[in-house]
Amino acid sequence: MMDWTDRHCRAFHRQLSREALLYTEMVTTGAVIHGDREHLLGFSDCEHPIACQLGGSDPKDMATCAKIVADWGYDEVNINVGCPSDRVQSGSFGACLMQEPEVVAACVSAMKAEVSIPVTVKCRIGVDEQDPEPALDAMADAVFAAGCDALWVHARKAWLKGLSPKENRDIPPLDYDRVRRLKARYPDRFIGINGGIQTLDEAEAFLPDLDGVMLGRAAYHTPQILGEADRRLYGRDVEDVSPWQAVEAYLPYVEDQLSKGVKLARMTRHMLGLFHGRPGARSWRRILTVEAIRPDAGIEVIQQALAAVRPMDLMGEEAGSAA
Repeated sequence: MMDWTDRHCRAFHRQLSREALLYTEMVTTGAVIHGDREHLLGFSDCEHPIACQLGGSDPKDMATCAKIVADWGYDEVNINVGCPSDRVQSGSFGACLMQEPEVVAACVSAMKAEVSIPVTVKCRIGVDEQDPEPALDAMADAVFAAGCDALWVHARKAWLKGLSPKENRDIPPLDYDRVRRLKARYPDRFIGINGGIQTLDEAEAFLPDLDGVMLGRAAYHTPQILGEADRRLYGRDVEDVSPWQAVEAYLPYVEDQLSKGVKLARMTRHMLGLFHGRPGARSWRRILTVEAIRPDAGIEVIQQALAAVRPMDLMGEEAGSAA
C-alpha cells in the first residue's frame, strides 16, 4: 500500500470505522533513523488505533525504530515480511526474510525488549520454491518463540524473481487453508489473514476460524465497506456510517490541513472510490479529480462533488423502491 495509506487516507478511513486498526505505509529503518520523522511518522489523534509498519532486518536498528515509533504514540509496530519489490530485496528485508525466520525472530526479540506496545509480523506463506508447509511453520515458530504478539499472513507466495510487485498480488494462487492449518497449530495465538479479500461477506467467513482479517486494496478502492465494519466485524451495536456521513465528518480535518498548506488533491485522491457502484459515482470522481488540483481548491470542491452525487443516488434508491 505504498503511496496509498498516508495520514490523509487513514484520517478519512477513520471516519468510516472507529474500531479498525489502521496501518501506515511501510517505512524503512534507515528513513526513520536518518529522515524527516514528522513527514514519515506524523499522524493525527483521530487515527487511533494505528500501527506503524517497519521494513528492516537489523535487530539493533529495528529496536531503535520501534522505540521511536512507540514514543511517537503508535499503538502497534509491525514488521513487514511480505513486500516483494526490488527495493526491499536489495535491502534484505520484506518477503526475502521468509528465508531467514531466525533474523525476523531476532528483530522481534530486540523490539520487545524496547517497547511495551504490541510487536507484530506480516508475512507470506513462502517465497519462490519454498514449500509453504514448513516455510510458514518455521516463521511462526520463530517469531512466536521470540514474543511476537500477532502474525498476519498474506495467503499466497511471493516470487522474488520473475514477477513484479503487482503480479505478486494476483498471480501466485491464494491458499487460505494453509493459514487455517497454521491457526490449528497455534489455537491460542493471534493469527490474521490477508490477500484477495474483497467484501465484508468474505471477511466474515474467515472469523470463525481466524482472529482477524486485513483489507488492503478493497478498503482503498471501495472504502464505503468500512462503514459497516464496526457492526459486522466487531459486533458493535452501532449504526452503519454512510458515505455522506463519512464525508461530512472528514471536512473539519480537511479544513485544518488546508490551513496548514496541504493541497486538497492530496486528501481527495483517497476518496475517489467512496461512491463506487452508486449512481453519480462518475460525477463524484470527475469533480474531485478535475477541480481538486486547482491551486486554490478548498472544501467547496468536496461539497460540489457531494451535491452532484447525492441527488442521483437518492433518485436511484427511490426508483428501486418503486420497482
